Amino acid sequence: MYLRWAVPYRLALAFVMLLPLGFGQSQFTPATLRGTVSTAGGLSASGAAVLVHNAGQRVDQTIPVGPDGRFQIGNLAAGRYQLTASKKGFINSSATWVELAAGETRNLTLILGPAARPKGLLKRLLQAYSDDWKGTAPSVPQVPSRLPPSPLNSPPFPNADWPYGGSPDIGAPDTNVPPLMQALYKGPNGEAWENSRVKIYGWFEGSLNVSTSGRSNLPSAYDIYPNRPELDQVVLYTERIPDSVQTDRVDWGFHISGLFGTSYRFTINKGYLSQQLLERDQRYGFDPVLEYFDLYIPQVADGMNIRVGRFISVPGIEAQLAPNNYIYTHSLLYSIDPFTDTGIIGTVKINDRWLVQLGLTAGHDVAVWTPDAKPSLTACVSYTFHKGNDNWYPCINGINDGKYAYNNLQMFDSTWYHKFNGTWHMATEAWFMYERDVPNVDQPALLEKGANGAFCVPRQIRCFAPEWAAVNYLEKQLSSKDYLSIRADTLNDMKGQRTGYKTRYVEETLMWGHWVGSTILFRPEIRFDHSFQVPAYNRGTRHNQFQFAVDVIFKY
Repeated sequence: MYLRWAVPYRLALAFVMLLPLGFGQSQFTPATLRGTVSTAGGLSASGAAVLVHNAGQRVDQTIPVGPDGRFQIGNLAAGRYQLTASKKGFINSSATWVELAAGETRNLTLILGPAARPKGLLKRLLQAYSDDWKGTAPSVPQVPSRLPPSPLNSPPFPNADWPYGGSPDIGAPDTNVPPLMQALYKGPNGEAWENSRVKIYGWFEGSLNVSTSGRSNLPSAYDIYPNRPELDQVVLYTERIPDSVQTDRVDWGFHISGLFGTSYRFTINKGYLSQQLLERDQRYGFDPVLEYFDLYIPQVADGMNIRVGRFISVPGIEAQLAPNNYIYTHSLLYSIDPFTDTGIIGTVKINDRWLVQLGLTAGHDVAVWTPDAKPSLTACVSYTFHKGNDNWYPCINGINDGKYAYNNLQMFDSTWYHKFNGTWHMATEAWFMYERDVPNVDQPALLEKGANGAFCVPRQIRCFAPEWAAVNYLEKQLSSKDYLSIRADTLNDMKGQRTGYKTRYVEETLMWGHWVGSTILFRPEIRFDHSFQVPAYNRGTRHNQFQFAVDVIFKY
């Protein structure tokens, strides 16, 4: 019995042991491709890349070329490969086909075409728009980030992460490459532009509204002029955002911007070209909206940013710059709160949940050299919870003695963001504000130009003037290019100090946002406003106001 099975068993065992030496050797022995990339003039093409295409498996690999122009890729299966070398500013090499045998090492020389002659700036800019609108723009490569997965998609929404003011998003990469920068990057000094990380860009915003009011849409904003088209904003940014993804070194950034249009009255500060509004009440004006310097220090907690200069007032859902908002028109809550501050603010990211901010400014909407400037405290906390689906952002903003001065608002603000699911989220904000010792409206000699008085009790010279407001945005993503906004808003101007009318207001707005590529945003809306105690619309003649409004933002 033993002899009967022993010989077949040993033969089978030997057959299995010999399999790798026989049948498998020619099939799995790796092959190698290596070589050099040079220019047409024979110089080594450092910084080039070689695209290796496996024709059989339809798999591509990109291999960087070393400083000496050499490249190598190993562990290749036998088969047919296509190699193409490329380098920015040069025409790609001709495609080279190679038939690799198992275990073979093949040496190649790839020669780039002559330096590509760049198109003119205008042609490059038009090409950037064409690629954006057709969806043929090259995909943005994945870049490192220190943030958890973003709760939202941008576009279509203004932000991908829950926002906070006074700082760049610590830990987030700067992936914004607008059309003008795309055109500059592909120009003769493109590499220098990219290395500098300085970006120049902006947008144009135009609008049209049809309103039941004929004299004014206030306190609706920004569409204050009824039944007419307007140029709301022409904005130019020049900025460098500090690299807060890396944690090895201190980095810096800056921002300089200017705004022209009817929106200037909602950014203007007393002391910054304010005579356009306070002296002449111009329909169109220019405001140097933001000028600040950022210093990023990675060694403090999970990163700290210090901002010095003039910046957007820190709390809130809405902002002065058009692309940063869900809806074209603004809530009543926003239309009368602080706009920009001048001073210093520090932002410390403790971890992915907690962030704290502390700032000292000259007060709201005033330059430091004006008599209205007062040392004012701003302090905020941001807490993200529920697996990133909720964010709470309370702030005290511009706190000082609170005595009457130009927009010396004492603001206590809280914002809550909540994500319901992959397509629905909401943003809710409420604030309480006040000023002390506000002159009675029947004491015109005591009023400061551009600052309303209060409806105090009869014969009272000055009084305490509070107001409170709340707004809710309900947002639905319809597609990667479309979203729906539903806004409900209420304001109680308890002494009429902010709007000029002592009354409570409500407004409701429904808006559809549609993107063309990532550079044009179209936002039609319908809006209804109502004031309760007194007629406050159409310059105090109507309780109700209904309007259709639409804006178009064109980015460059």
